[in-house]
Amino acid sequence: MGHDHSHHHHHHEPVITQGTNRALVTGILLNSLFVIVEAAAGFITHSLALVTDAGHNLMDVASLALALLAFRLAKVRSNNNYTYGFRKSTVLVALLNAVILLIAIAVIGYEAIDRLMHPRPLEGGVIALVAAAGILVNGFTAFLFLKDKEKDLNIRAAYLHMAADALVSFGVVIAGIVMIYTGWYWLDSA
Repeated sequence: MGHDHSHHHHHHEPVITQGTNRALVTGILLNSLFVIVEAAAGFITHSLALVTDAGHNLMDVASLALALLAFRLAKVRSNNNYTYGFRKSTVLVALLNAVILLIAIAVIGYEAIDRLMHPRPLEGGVIALVAAAGILVNGFTAFLFLKDKEKDLNIRAAYLHMAADALVSFGVVIAGIVMIYTGWYWLDSA
């Protein structure tokens, strides 16, 4: 009685779609443009909130680019050297994104403490206006990932990250408006 020991390797396509690829590219382009606008406005107004958010959004662009790379690597078929292919690269990219964000938090925290101790007058209206644009950019980018967020770890992370960034931008809008009426410039660092 012989046993058939042949192994059948099933090649599954990545669960995310070509539409997700377009969403990643669109998110990268939109957020890159917004980083330039936000950084310029932050430097002109001396707003820590805008400058650090621009830096954070630059990290978002890097995260989206890494997610795009992972998406493309996951589509590479297995071969004799990589019998499973590159599908697990998406998990490594998610870990790298987390490390990048932790480093960014440390840098922003240091600068915020310094600014809290030495606040300076700021243009709350410009800060609120630029942050409102951030709500639109981050909210739209999150929307792009809504459909596929349950299909891939990196897409889910990108969706949650962009949605959270839209909420942070909303907080900056509120802080900018409050600064206009109260002169509480420490809110920029907070």
